Amino acid sequence: MELSLYRLSLAFAIPLLLFFGFHMLLARVPEKKHISNFLLSRRLMGAALLLLATNYSVHFLFMIRAKDVIATILFNMVTYFLCYWLFSAAMMVLLDSAYINRKRFTVNLSIWLIFCCSSMLVAFLPLGQMLRRYATFVLAALLLVYGVFLSVRVLRTYSSSIKRFNDSYSDDIGSYIRWMSIFTYWALAFGVGCSLLTFLPDKYVFLWVLSAIPLYIYLYCCYQNYVFFHEDVEMAILDEQPETVEELPEYHSDISARIDQWIAEGGYRKSGITLNDLAAQLFTNRTYLSEYINCVYNKNFRDWISDLRIEYAKRLMQEQPQLKVQEISESSGFLSTSHFSRIFSTKEGCSPARWRQTNTD
Repeated sequence: MELSLYRLSLAFAIPLLLFFGFHMLLARVPEKKHISNFLLSRRLMGAALLLLATNYSVHFLFMIRAKDVIATILFNMVTYFLCYWLFSAAMMVLLDSAYINRKRFTVNLSIWLIFCCSSMLVAFLPLGQMLRRYATFVLAALLLVYGVFLSVRVLRTYSSSIKRFNDSYSDDIGSYIRWMSIFTYWALAFGVGCSLLTFLPDKYVFLWVLSAIPLYIYLYCCYQNYVFFHEDVEMAILDEQPETVEELPEYHSDISARIDQWIAEGGYRKSGITLNDLAAQLFTNRTYLSEYINCVYNKNFRDWISDLRIEYAKRLMQEQPQLKVQEISESSGFLSTSHFSRIFSTKEGCSPARWRQTNTD
């Protein structure tokens, strides 16, 4: 085994993981009303990183791979199994405050303990080399299935949240949590890779360590940035609690006329408007209004508001070509010029400046 490369990769990864893990576990967070879920999520992620740092430290201090490769692979998989759940639980807590409960914790802990016991039996019972290798491959397959199961659940919850946000918010709240999808896909690919990388020939095993470092750096940076947006997402999730039948106002048959009047008055130009806000203004309920917008306009709420704002921005550029893009963006109701430019380019196929140059000459 190339001990120099192997130990060098571990020596590089361990301090990084220790710093990330302890910082995510212990660092203070801003005093905000809705921060408990973020704090729990970050602590779960910090615990996972410290668990990985412990795994790497055992490798570095005792060089266990040089003594028994199969036992080392089993030790790695036991670590990954628990880390998979910690990673997925941390993601889920950000999207579902009720995800962590006693039953789910007990079930996953029990599954992990069963996996641990099975790995220990394979590692320490006097089995033949071929049988040990076969059993290790079976456990690796089970680990892979478990990781895929957790990843699919996170991605489904993420997709459901994005859909709810788009149906309820005029601004792109989903952009604040898009990193979760990227990280989950990346973690899934890494999880599959781990099942393979741990079986690499000894001289290439350092790749197993180095391949994960970009993932951990990306994760840490995402958590550092997300703290600024967590309250917006949390409030959006809280606003999406279903209405009870008793809370539903009477439907209004003149909803179309009310919406037309609201559009004529430029109500869509108010930044941060939500489906709840509009429902209150139209004296209806959000469930009925959401269904109406989806059926009549064939768009979700966010796309419908964005299209109204883009059309207004185009009229404004034609009528007042001297206005700056930032002024047009603010007047149209977009929260930022960059968001306006991105939405405009997606819809029109060119930047606002290029569109104005083409359509006002």
